[in-house]
Amino acid sequence: MTIQLPCADGTLRTYEPRAEPLAVTPGTRFTSRTVFAAAHVVADPYADVSPDSPAAVDWDATLAFRRHLWSHGLGVAEAMDTAQRGMGLDWAGAAELIRRSAAEARSVGGRIACGVGTDQITGGSPARIRAAYEEQLAVVEESGARAILMASRALAATASGPEDYLEVYGHLLRQCAEPVILHWLGPMFDPALEGYWGAADLDAATEVFLQVIAAYPDKVDGIKVSLLDARREIDLRRRLPRAVRCYTGDDFHYPELIAGDERGFSHALLGIFDPLGPPAAQAVRVLDTGDAAGFRGLLDPTVELSRHLFQAPTRFYKTGVVLLAWLAGHQSHFTMVGGLQSARSLPHLARAYELADTLGLFPDPKLAEERMKNLLSLYGVTS
Repeated sequence: MTIQLPCADGTLRTYEPRAEPLAVTPGTRFTSRTVFAAAHVVADPYADVSPDSPAAVDWDATLAFRRHLWSHGLGVAEAMDTAQRGMGLDWAGAAELIRRSAAEARSVGGRIACGVGTDQITGGSPARIRAAYEEQLAVVEESGARAILMASRALAATASGPEDYLEVYGHLLRQCAEPVILHWLGPMFDPALEGYWGAADLDAATEVFLQVIAAYPDKVDGIKVSLLDARREIDLRRRLPRAVRCYTGDDFHYPELIAGDERGFSHALLGIFDPLGPPAAQAVRVLDTGDAAGFRGLLDPTVELSRHLFQAPTRFYKTGVVLLAWLAGHQSHFTMVGGLQSARSLPHLARAYELADTLGLFPDPKLAEERMKNLLSLYGVTS
């Protein structure tokens, strides 16, 4: 069987789908690295909503996907940008997601960390921003999950300089019940975060970030860096206090950053590990044995798919993530909260299918082929 896939120049190319999936079995947590997959949410396809309505979530399918990730030993990073925080999922929906997912994690013994932000407000004084963070922090701490202090659009919009970041983060870290993960999300993921930490210059911003960590090292479990700059991440992790982890959020260079070098390595908190969960887990288990070359051999081939999904404008990578979840049979439809399934072109989606199929990511390649053909037919591709 073959399938006709559209190219960016308007032509069609013939692709022969893979016959067999990659053989990967579930397993326990890893011993050499702490690895979180930032997970997407599954929309309710029958909800009568518009793109600017509060998100309608299919809770059963959303939680089932988290159980899938946990079954392979991965942790779940919940209510992050992969779950469309600020791009379809508002704080009310995120709070419900955190409560439900944390309860599910307790029931299966899964590792979970949840995003804490300020997306219930759009701006305001430092005091108002602190209060918004505190409201969300309370929900995460009450759920029993580890908190991830996400970058704040409100703070980026109103801060007058580094001192505002130092004041807000210092206030929050002093009161956190448990160590948190600090999240630095670059503007390629969210343009509203340009100039975060009070400086457009990344070297200057890095110094402010390190100043926050140095002031409260016992309150920081780790940092999550999503700047798509491997050298900057390596330089940053080498300057961290010994007990503070670096969780890579670099969806372009994750194999080399996780493998590390003679001076250290990164743990992981990655959106690409949503579709790559099983093979990523298999690779980390190889790394657990000390076989870095074997780890790279398994994970390096996945980078082409990741770079494709996360190509500019990077913030729309979620569309490809949900497409692959649908094609893999983790949900019954290709619908996203906020109507974001329309955010990528048909040639982009077709290439994502081809790359994922080549890697053997689909448990049922025939189902994936049939679903891709159905999607193509909706766009008028009938040959």
